[in-house]
Amino acid sequence: MFGHVISIADVREASGRIRDHVHRTPILSSSWLDRELAASIVFKCENFQKVGAFKARGACNAVFSLSDDDAARGVITHSSGNHAAALAWAASARGIPSYVVMPRTAPTVKIEAVRSYGAEIRFCEQHERELACATWQRETRATLVHPFENPFVIAGQGTAALELFEERPGLDVVIVPVGGGGLCSGSAIVTRAMNPDAWVIGAEPKAVDDAARSMAMGILQPRVEDPVTWGDGLLTGLGAPNFELMQTHGVRIVTVDEEAIVDAARFFLQRMKIVVEPSGATVLAALMAMRSEIRGKQVGAVISGGNTDFAWLPRR
Repeated sequence: MFGHVISIADVREASGRIRDHVHRTPILSSSWLDRELAASIVFKCENFQKVGAFKARGACNAVFSLSDDDAARGVITHSSGNHAAALAWAASARGIPSYVVMPRTAPTVKIEAVRSYGAEIRFCEQHERELACATWQRETRATLVHPFENPFVIAGQGTAALELFEERPGLDVVIVPVGGGGLCSGSAIVTRAMNPDAWVIGAEPKAVDDAARSMAMGILQPRVEDPVTWGDGLLTGLGAPNFELMQTHGVRIVTVDEEAIVDAARFFLQRMKIVVEPSGATVLAALMAMRSEIRGKQVGAVISGGNTDFAWLPRR
């Protein structure tokens, strides 16, 4: 799948390819938070992106990279929500069919979003996603656009960090959520090219800690079976090529508990007046846990998305 090592050149090419299709999302900050953490923190708000998540970048780059013959057969994927919606949207923008396998436990708001972009959906158990997708792909002959183990997806996701550095070139720390690793590996590629000395941090729920275990042991670890976390967008196991890229570029993983994730999501809603899904709020939860380390630093955090049914809101 990976014919060459993904580089900053691939991310720049992706940026040009998707520029007319996606939003250049805003960067927001909180003076209270800067004082509280004694750092300068900016948030790249991909919750304002097309389909409400950064996934639009990678899906768009992958879809518009296809030849006309491949595109005509449509695209297929498996996803708990944001990548599914992003691929359906990108396929609609190119005028081609899309097929999506989703776990039965996916949030209703995300299922409805996928349907609204015209995708055909099949449901399965969480652990059956890849098998169900492979079976359906043989029937449709559609092109698989994997949620994170795809070079065009990785390069596309990296464009969020590229935009971040274009507006804040002096960043000392870049932090993003990590699930399958598409955003994390893409952001690491960009960060190393833009500032080789900057830290690259992946924020991960403790309940789904396969990335943390993998990086600590130096060997890709199996995903957590049947995890319970509000970070539904981070349930997938870390991808093999993503893990290799994260190793190459020196990514560090910080894990956070469920209470911290919910508190962070509530902070965005109450103090910054923006909707951030718990998966995206992991970056703030991790920064809170790292407060002594980031003191005096310039930090760029990517908020991955804002698609949520607010089931977490009453929790404390």
